[in-house]
Amino acid sequence: MAPQKNTNPQPSAMNLEDRKKRSPEAICAIGKVTLEKLESLASKIRDDVATEADRINHEILREIVALASNRVSVEENESSVMNGGKAWTENTSSHYPHIRLHGGALEDDPLKMGI
Repeated sequence: MAPQKNTNPQPSAMNLEDRKKRSPEAICAIGKVTLEKLESLASKIRDDVATEADRINHEILREIVALASNRVSVEENESSVMNGGKAWTENTSSHYPHIRLHGGALEDDPLKMGI
């Protein structure tokens, strides 16, 4: 039996150089569309009409929004410290003290952020 031809090819992965070429306007639009889609999916879930794919996509988008929010907070904290201000720091045995929050931090948890 001959192999079947893929009639629904996946889009090629975007490489780092492609991502670096995005304008601030494009990045802002992507963020706005992401938030709109997140709210649309949340509405479907509230109305109990969401599919399993909708629920999975909602969780992925919540994680992305939480991580993006965290990144903005980190950049604001680091900028404040670089300008002589004070900022919240995380104290761990291997990096004491430091500002950067990591993907596993509770502050990244969408449930705790109320997203």
